[in-house]
Amino acid sequence: MRPSLESYSHLAGGKVRDLYVIDDEHLLLVASDRISAYDHVLATPIPDKGRVLTAMSVFFFNLLDANNHLAGEPDDERIPEDLLGRALVVKRLQMVPVECVARGYLTGSGLLDYQATGSVCGVKLPEGLVEASRLPEPIFTPATKADLGDHDENISFEQVAEKVGLNLAMKLRQDTLDIYDRAAMYASERGILLADTKFEFGLDKAGNLVLADEVLTPDSSRYWPAEEYEEGKVQPSFDKQIVRNWLTGPESGWDRKSDTPPPALPQHVVDKTRARYIEAYERISGLSFDDWIGGQ
Repeated sequence: MRPSLESYSHLAGGKVRDLYVIDDEHLLLVASDRISAYDHVLATPIPDKGRVLTAMSVFFFNLLDANNHLAGEPDDERIPEDLLGRALVVKRLQMVPVECVARGYLTGSGLLDYQATGSVCGVKLPEGLVEASRLPEPIFTPATKADLGDHDENISFEQVAEKVGLNLAMKLRQDTLDIYDRAAMYASERGILLADTKFEFGLDKAGNLVLADEVLTPDSSRYWPAEEYEEGKVQPSFDKQIVRNWLTGPESGWDRKSDTPPPALPQHVVDKTRARYIEAYERISGLSFDDWIGGQ
């Protein structure tokens, strides 16, 4: 008989995921249907989003030849019945206090940094780049891990080295760019550009670096359809851009600069966002989401 979630103690919670203690060596990582935008967790969940993120992470953990934190199959007997498909048994690690970001294209906070300084996280870039420019080569652009409600802050490689030591910083950069390169090549074969992505790493008891949290999901990565790519404009993406666009558009009536929390999402935005997440999983993995465990 599978355990209930109440049999595990809650360890930590973030914008989307919650961690529960299974034993001294293992945790239960649960992906909810919560969605965040502009540093707010929205009141309206996106059905099946947690299952999509989990399915995508499992797919890439299995695809990549990288030491990762999985400690059981998606149907592991330690996972409560009602969390199958959205929860994973993972190794307990000492997490590295750095968001490890790789960028192959210029957009988002990277573009803002470039426009202000000509660099991103201390990496000097050529002049004349614009929104969605492809970079000469992928770059490592780390960030601090922000508390809920705060912005992650881009930092330089030197600042990472100050935080964790030079040897570990070099290993983080090497692994981040190596995994990005392989994932980007895989995605490109399926007609999708991996613009950028964020990884989290931890250390096991032996001091080995371990890929953790989620990996290469639409929440942690910008995926763009290659057939629609056009430098100089914001690209359509397989993520929550639908939600961001609605929140900042006239229909929502919400002022992003105010202290007022965002309004509830209308059903048509919820439905389009859910479909976009599922499309991302199916196009990239080549698998049917209907076959993933935990469906009703």
